Amino acid sequence: MIIVAFDGLTKSYGHTPALGGVSFDVPSGEIFGLLGPNGAGKSTLIRILMDIIRPDEGRVLLFGEPRTRAHLDRLGYLPEERGLYTKLPVVEVMTYFGALKGLTRAESRRRALEWLEKVELPHVASWKIERLSKGMSQKVQIAATLLSDPEVCVLDEPTTGLDPVNVRLVQDLLVERRRNGRTTILSTHQMNQVEALCDRVALINQGKLVVYGEVGEVRRRYSRPEVRIAVRGPLPPVALAVAPVQEDDGTWRVTISNGAQPGDLLRALVEAGAAIDRFEPMLAPMEDIFLRVVGEGRA
Repeated sequence: MIIVAFDGLTKSYGHTPALGGVSFDVPSGEIFGLLGPNGAGKSTLIRILMDIIRPDEGRVLLFGEPRTRAHLDRLGYLPEERGLYTKLPVVEVMTYFGALKGLTRAESRRRALEWLEKVELPHVASWKIERLSKGMSQKVQIAATLLSDPEVCVLDEPTTGLDPVNVRLVQDLLVERRRNGRTTILSTHQMNQVEALCDRVALINQGKLVVYGEVGEVRRRYSRPEVRIAVRGPLPPVALAVAPVQEDDGTWRVTISNGAQPGDLLRALVEAGAAIDRFEPMLAPMEDIFLRVVGEGRA
């Protein structure tokens, strides 16, 4: 099921274009990576989704229907610009956030305490927000966003300012949402998180959609024709293996000749007598793809 659909979104601020006819779908139950350099149009797209601003042209569909105000109670949003009421106790602020999404005060408070346990901060329930460290405040706001169990949640750079332990904690929460059939749109510059978490990505550059697809498929599409091979004994020379290089760990990095596929090279090596322990195509890291695509757009 397509749970969010962006259909031909165009938006300009005065004479400055922000989005130029962006269209793509977000399937249900995925962690979806929304990528792009600063100023690419990601924030504009998110604000249109959340009905904070309106597009000049195009529309957003939610749950298979044109978006209405009623749909927004089924969405969660953690903006990049954080905001908590600093003079109030943590549990009261979280209870208020839950009430905004239609929960009763009692249910919202119960979930707030439950979520403080999940983010390993049960002891701060009675603290005023101003007493929290930056990392604590970040986790409280993530918990406040997720406690209503939104069907679709947009998280804009949710792990900024967190140490590696708490980054892993947040990642585990997003994986748990996916297991429960919930959808998360993750806007981030952390390409390692994209590779670890995301099922699918959309990369926007200069207001245009330039990359879209499943993460594995995107990495294959932008990868060089290279494989890594672990072999017992020498690597036999074959015509399909171009410029083999032996790495420090003893494996071979081999470029495949133009037009050939990894399977072709594997068959040629086996026929030449190679004793192969491992053979794997090398996928381009998402960071390399990001830099390449954005760089081409600036050229």
